[in-house]
Amino acid sequence: MSGLNRLAGLKARPKDTTVAEVRMVDEVGEARGFVDRSPRKKPGRKPSPRTHQLHPKVFPSVGEAIAAEAERQGITQGQLIEMMWDSYRNRL
Repeated sequence: MSGLNRLAGLKARPKDTTVAEVRMVDEVGEARGFVDRSPRKKPGRKPSPRTHQLHPKVFPSVGEAIAAEAERQGITQGQLIEMMWDSYRNRL
């Protein structure tokens, strides 16, 4: 192939975008086996309202004590921290 651009003479044309035209094109495409490629809803679970993450640096003994207490109560460490925060706020 030579260095000439064979597409140089092409011109852009506006396309019909009326509702009826789009519907007709969709129907023809579906009849020929083409499927809709518009973005779908993200799969999976809905996000939890508990999405804020904390990464406190504590002494190992404190971290182990928090983990043990959460395990003893049958709750997560985050839930235990929320309970501790509520207790602190009510003390003020």
